[in-house]
Amino acid sequence: MTFPYPSAPFRHLKPLFALWVILIFLRDPCLGQMRVEAGIAVGPSNFLGDLGGRYGRGMTFLKDNNIQLTRIMSGAYAGFSPTPALVFRVAVNVGRLEGADSIIAAGGGHELTRMERNLHFRSPLAEAFVAAEFYPTLWMERDPDVTEHKIRPYLLLGMGVFRFNPQAQYTDLNGIATWVDLKPLRTEGQGMPSHPNRKEYKLTDINVPYGFGIKYFFNDRFYLGFEVVNRMTFTDYIDDVSTNYIPDKDFYDYFGANSAEADLAVQLANHSNLSIRSNTRTSFLGFEQRGNPRNNDAYYSMNLRLGIRLGDLSEGFLRRAVDQTRCPHVVHW
Repeated sequence: MTFPYPSAPFRHLKPLFALWVILIFLRDPCLGQMRVEAGIAVGPSNFLGDLGGRYGRGMTFLKDNNIQLTRIMSGAYAGFSPTPALVFRVAVNVGRLEGADSIIAAGGGHELTRMERNLHFRSPLAEAFVAAEFYPTLWMERDPDVTEHKIRPYLLLGMGVFRFNPQAQYTDLNGIATWVDLKPLRTEGQGMPSHPNRKEYKLTDINVPYGFGIKYFFNDRFYLGFEVVNRMTFTDYIDDVSTNYIPDKDFYDYFGANSAEADLAVQLANHSNLSIRSNTRTSFLGFEQRGNPRNNDAYYSMNLRLGIRLGDLSEGFLRRAVDQTRCPHVVHW
């Protein structure tokens, strides 16, 4: 049995990677001539992966977006601009990602199997990335160095690192629910000798942020911005779901016949026996499809940015701070 899942739009990214490389090599090699800005960002974020989605066949991006699981992401950033058309941004953000099959609205189609699967997760998120902002409309401005009351759209592409830790809720015989880390439970047999082809996943991985935004400059120093940034990742385990179920016996063989870890793993790896549709099926069997390994997970955010331009690195206190890093003078004899 196979069934589709929501996934992230990872195809056709070669042009974006090419743009990012070009922008990197266009930067001014003289750090002392760079303008500096800093600010904060906050806004909603959401997860795009195997869990959740909407009615019908699992598709990509907004079609399977679960608004009710939107959470807030916040952070801070600094930018360095060698020219008005280009800003290099260093950013750090924190937030939380969630997904759940229980919130899928039934429509009588492919989504019913995902509802029966009945898995869920939450994960704290921390990320840091470096990105290039490119402003394609500056050629239409008479004086790009003047920003007061101007609106500037931009494109963004970068590379970063993020940290996650998927958890699910375990309910004991007394009805008490506890959030449990999923990676140590090896819910799909990761790292078990009985499943040598399933490697353990790492909780720190690489992402590729890309998107677009717009800035409005109140004056030459302060601006307000809004952007939409998707993160392509190279892991399918942000939600701890990727491939197939394994038999319950494998957990007890690995953790021990009377192991509490095995009991946890059995319940949290196969939650379908607690499904709202359990009258039609009590559980998925080992080796049936659990996730879709063909598509990695992703997440996105819509950020409101408040920034301040601090000036040129060669001016005032900034000049003194980087005095030792200025470009060398060329002496003509």
